[in-house]
Amino acid sequence: MTSSGGSELARLPAFMEALLLLQLIMALSVLSRKDKERVIRRLLIQAPPGEFVNAFDDLCLLIRDEKLMHHQGECAGHQHCQKYSVPLSIDGNPVLLSHHNVMGDFRFFDYQSKLSFKYDLLQNQLKDIQSHGIIRNETEYLRGVVLCALKLYVNDHYPKGNCNVLRKTVKNKEYLIACIEDHSYETGECWNGLWKSKWIFQVNPFLTQVTGRIYVQAHFFRCVNLHTEISKDLKESLEIVNQAQLALSFARLVEEQENKFQAAVLEELQELSNEALRKILRRDLPVTRTLINWQRILSDLNLVMYPKLGYVSYSRSLLCNWII
Repeated sequence: MTSSGGSELARLPAFMEALLLLQLIMALSVLSRKDKERVIRRLLIQAPPGEFVNAFDDLCLLIRDEKLMHHQGECAGHQHCQKYSVPLSIDGNPVLLSHHNVMGDFRFFDYQSKLSFKYDLLQNQLKDIQSHGIIRNETEYLRGVVLCALKLYVNDHYPKGNCNVLRKTVKNKEYLIACIEDHSYETGECWNGLWKSKWIFQVNPFLTQVTGRIYVQAHFFRCVNLHTEISKDLKESLEIVNQAQLALSFARLVEEQENKFQAAVLEELQELSNEALRKILRRDLPVTRTLINWQRILSDLNLVMYPKLGYVSYSRSLLCNWII
């Protein structure tokens, strides 16, 4: 797990924001155009998931070069979509963008709709849509079966999850690539979060090895600018009897591994929370993890103030009942 400061300028406290803006303006003013393009693209690529447009707008206020920003925004946006599996909807079907369905020339391909297209992240718009043909072989049928099984799992476990299954041929070997994505972008609440996973296996007659990667990223920017990234790589084997059995076994494997990963992440975060609490306190105290209603306690104690004597007397019976 790693935590680091973010690149988005508008999320920092006012003083730090002003200081960074001044430093950035001074640095950009002395750079050549080529170096300036490189810096702009790097800053945009560093934008956390769900915050690319915000980072782009902030940089536009500094650069004031519409042509330069539009070109760099298009290039960086294409990489951002691949990096964070940006979800789209084509004909009611979810499509996840990744480097596995890139065709070149900033184009993506969707196996379900058999369409290729360009995607403008800044405008949230599909462009230059073209139709393609797909060979309906055994691997394509298997892809559809695996997608159905994966959708059942995602719909059952994710609030707003999306999934997609792609085909890829490498050195005459057929592979299926399953992608899962869910996110919650609560910019108004000052936090954003992304969960995504990728699973790859070769289409073999009897046995195949599944390689997976689960990735979580969260960005919290209320008073502080905190990034958290957690990931895990996995390898498991699956026996193949028929297409239906493979699809169901694969979905169960994904469910099992993601449940284990989620439990481990929650346990780790709880440990970090306890450690932070111990550092704040000067000595260890028992933690009940329950909300204490101090107003009720004060009323039950029946406080009576004697200003002249300078002390407070308590109702002993109520105090003993509360302690017990």
